[in-house]
Amino acid sequence: MNRLQGKCALITGGTSGIGLETARQFLEEGARVVATGSHQASLEEARARLPAAQWVASDAGDVNAQRILAETVRQAFPKLDILFINAGTVDMRPLENWDEMSFNRSIDIILKGPFFLIRELLPVFANPASIVLNTSINAHIGMPNSSVYGAGKAALLSLARTLSGELIARGIRVNAISCGPIATPLYDKLGLSKNAAASQALTNQIPAGRFGTPGEVAKAVVFLASDETAFAVGSELIVDGGMSNL
Repeated sequence: MNRLQGKCALITGGTSGIGLETARQFLEEGARVVATGSHQASLEEARARLPAAQWVASDAGDVNAQRILAETVRQAFPKLDILFINAGTVDMRPLENWDEMSFNRSIDIILKGPFFLIRELLPVFANPASIVLNTSINAHIGMPNSSVYGAGKAALLSLARTLSGELIARGIRVNAISCGPIATPLYDKLGLSKNAAASQALTNQIPAGRFGTPGEVAKAVVFLASDETAFAVGSELIVDGGMSNL
């Protein structure tokens, strides 16, 4: 406890699943938290569950929204110690079913928005500061129908290295967490909760024999955000029950 005492943190995509649980653990560890969501109803629900956090509406894929969010953070905090890029989207479809608009929207949310948010936050970051990027094991494995999602996450993972090289002189270290299947509301949206066969087929690919939990991921994010990993720079922590390694 208190590993983040006195630190100020921004979490994108914080209203459910991994983001919400990370916000809860950040608060328990002593941090002040601003978290974002894209829908008013989910923001209100998250605010009711974690009133100690400040909740902000923001479109993770809109470049101008990143400038506005950075200004909100500037007004909320004297400095920003931690940024957890968690907002994302999962659009799985065969290659022939993609169109330019859908492609752009996925890449905007997964890669473009986070890139420009980091740029806009440069004057706000403390020295030292920690950025944690939520990528995916889909950056490493050739899962069918995940072409755009996997490509976007691979590019985001690359930023953990390239931006570390660029920002380390400012005291900003960038690391990534790459998750396998995690039991979040996202899987309800993908229909897995109603498709027992598909859910079991995915579970069979995980050596640990189960989906991970948001709490397990959040603990890893706290670790990367804290001073315990002050010497971890441009690293990737894989949390997938062995799916991509065994």
